[in-house]
Amino acid sequence: MRRPTIADIARRAGVTKAAVSFALNGQPGVSAATRERILAIAAELGFQPNSAARALSDGRAGAFGLVIDRPARTLGSEIFFMQLISGIQGELAGKHVTLLFTLAENQADEIRLYRSWWAQRKVDGVFLVDLQVRDRRIRVLEELSMPAVVFGTPRGAGTLPAVWQDDEDATRTVVGYLAGLGHKRIARVGGFPRYWHSKLRTDALAAVAAAAGIEAVSVATDYTAEHGAEATRDLLKQAEPPTAILYDNDVMALAGLGAAQRMGVLVPAELSIAVWDDTPLCELVHPAFTALRRDIPAAGARAAQMLGDAAAGGEPGHLQEAPPVLVVRDSTGPAPKP
Repeated sequence: MRRPTIADIARRAGVTKAAVSFALNGQPGVSAATRERILAIAAELGFQPNSAARALSDGRAGAFGLVIDRPARTLGSEIFFMQLISGIQGELAGKHVTLLFTLAENQADEIRLYRSWWAQRKVDGVFLVDLQVRDRRIRVLEELSMPAVVFGTPRGAGTLPAVWQDDEDATRTVVGYLAGLGHKRIARVGGFPRYWHSKLRTDALAAVAAAAGIEAVSVATDYTAEHGAEATRDLLKQAEPPTAILYDNDVMALAGLGAAQRMGVLVPAELSIAVWDDTPLCELVHPAFTALRRDIPAAGARAAQMLGDAAAGGEPGHLQEAPPVLVVRDSTGPAPKP
């Protein structure tokens, strides 16, 4: 069955194709009664405007883009991105805006996609994730005058609006809690050091630990279970291993828990485990993980609202998320006695 066209609506309504176009695009030139009749017929026929034609007529594609340059196998295990996309999609769906989502091999490929999408009017703006230190994407988007919203610190977002959480304050929250339990040696199993959030967490851990008079170290990984387990084994083999480990995601924490148990290390009697972002998995494991809880879908929804404003010519400012809440569960306890 072929797609209904403007001509089909015009024939049913007994008007010209120009009148149908005026009615569908909310332009003057038809009466209110005629507009209502045309819209009703369009809905009955299941008419959907062609995105390319709409872009030519009003300059809008009716779509926003999201590119993630992480391996697909890594992305599949990152609940953070699933929650973020659900928040974005929930907001866009109500406004009949499409989310154009894809993966890229690296930042250069991501930039090429931005240039292509913008030149071909495929999107009205983009969401930028995994903000990097000295991120080349920022300059390119600014040069293109392409509406964009960054998930990450305003320190690295240039002139673009950012949705961000205070990684330094969150680090102080969890490290302060562990220090209060008597832990003097704390480790963090984090991600790629090129990401701004990794740098901020690493720097904050060092500063908080120094102020509290405790030892702390950050280990860089690729966020996978394999590297999470490997980092945990290396840490626990040290002459003076950490008594508490903070993981940047739940997958690495689960792998770390398994590695510790296979080494005969008891959790939480000998090792406390905490996780950066709370997920359903944190509640399902045994012992359940202590974790920092934040409303990731809400951040995605607010970013979608901001990008809509920017695409319409507005200038949204930065938005700081509500501080994460530390949810204490069975994976953490007092530091073991010497």
